[in-house]
Amino acid sequence: MAEPISTRAIVCRKPIGDGEGWQMETVRLREIEDDELVVRIVASGICHTDVTFGSLTVGTPFTHYPSVKGHEGSGYVERVGPKVTVAQPGDPVLLSYAFCETCAICKAGHPAHCVVSTPMNFLGYDAFFSEDNASETPDLRGGFFSQSSFANWTIVKQHSVVNVKGTVSDADLRVLAPLGCGIQTGSASIVHLTRPGPNDSVLVLGLGGVGLSAIMGAKLQGCTTIIGVDRLDSRLRVARELGATHTIDTSNMDNLDELVKQVQALTDGYGAAVTIEATGAMAIIRKGLAMTRFAGKYVQVGVAPFGEELSFEVFPHMTSGRHIIGTVEGDATPSEFVPKMVAWFKGGRFPVDKLVRLYRAEEWHEAVRDMELGKTVKAVITW
Repeated sequence: MAEPISTRAIVCRKPIGDGEGWQMETVRLREIEDDELVVRIVASGICHTDVTFGSLTVGTPFTHYPSVKGHEGSGYVERVGPKVTVAQPGDPVLLSYAFCETCAICKAGHPAHCVVSTPMNFLGYDAFFSEDNASETPDLRGGFFSQSSFANWTIVKQHSVVNVKGTVSDADLRVLAPLGCGIQTGSASIVHLTRPGPNDSVLVLGLGGVGLSAIMGAKLQGCTTIIGVDRLDSRLRVARELGATHTIDTSNMDNLDELVKQVQALTDGYGAAVTIEATGAMAIIRKGLAMTRFAGKYVQVGVAPFGEELSFEVFPHMTSGRHIIGTVEGDATPSEFVPKMVAWFKGGRFPVDKLVRLYRAEEWHEAVRDMELGKTVKAVITW
């Protein structure tokens, strides 16, 4: 039996807004299973999904207390189970989402839409012992997206591991930690899922990490009309730096019909060939189709509040030929898409560093606050 590993972790014992709901604690790892690795985490992006699922009321489906969140991790492999083939101790890795590998959807090349994706990613598995737990049973849930990267050392399932040996430096691992979720979602929704050409217009609604990554994806595709929409001037400015040809500030709009008019004016009255909705705000979502041209593609990546519904009249929708697509992770397979993003970054074509701000792990509360206030696009905590 290997010597137990003690580590620091941000433990989510209650919703984040509930006083001391999240706290840095010392915890221990359980023994790894045959298909698992121990990864020493170097950095982890903070995603709104971490905060969302760490803010839900006790008893809400697919949430668990106490647990360790984090799902945009990077680091080095320290131990491997006997059935692990993806990496060896010492290899640098980037971590992504969980999927079963065996269902018909995974086998068809769509692991992001695995039939058991939701429980695998959001419920995870018991992986940590609290410091005062002397029993043989872990009492802290890990395995958030099969990684729980808000810990200096963590247990990861091998399907969530992308080996980047020989392609990245230690400094790169800090900047590239978010590739496995938010940045993959935005860029793959363009480059992999919808694949617009140079003559296609792209509209991105919401310029957080996902939306700005979609802007970078559209630039990679050579699109000549790339429209970014947000209410924060700082993010509109970054969008222009990343390749947006037009930006629209909604901060002073009293009526979103004005937004529809401005988008149509920038697209010869037709609307965008591809619309990426990354806000999750129902008021914006309900206007999304009106900003998308006939035979265009409307892609929902922003997470709307649970229980919300979208309706439309069937016959006009049918005659419009518009495609409505829901996606997570841009339908990308991490082992294929993450190396592409690394290569684009190393080649100077995918400036992820313009989105990232680094914080020490102990500053996680400041990092969360800065993201919520719009002071930073993608906060990354480092260990």
